[in-house]
Amino acid sequence: MATVDDVREIALALPGVTEVMGGHTGAAAWRLKGGQIAWLRGPTGADLRQLADVGRSWPSGEVLGVRVGSLEEKEALLLAEPDWLFTIPHFDGYPALLVRLDAIDRDRLAEVIADAWLLRAPRTAAKAWLAERGLE
Repeated sequence: MATVDDVREIALALPGVTEVMGGHTGAAAWRLKGGQIAWLRGPTGADLRQLADVGRSWPSGEVLGVRVGSLEEKEALLLAEPDWLFTIPHFDGYPALLVRLDAIDRDRLAEVIADAWLLRAPRTAAKAWLAERGLE
């Protein structure tokens, strides 16, 4: 089980990431100059109605939105990790997923956040970060 404190620690350890408060929910988000990589996400009234219309409900616990590389990657991840990943109609056509923090372990969360960071990070920063970890 991961926590918001885990998200904060993981995200802020990545080069150039800052934490901001705001957005449409006023919740914490982590971003680079190029855009958000992760954000806390609670349900809106519209989300709850749309989910109810398809026989689903918002999960209990904290939920994190994360950026993914493409709609194809989004679909593949949803199929591979249904226990801790989900989406909502609001995200249709958008390369992002929702993560149930109470269902994901910290190590996997770190991978998900790092993947989101790599999408937005400057090329030289991403290349250096990968090389430091022997991943390039």
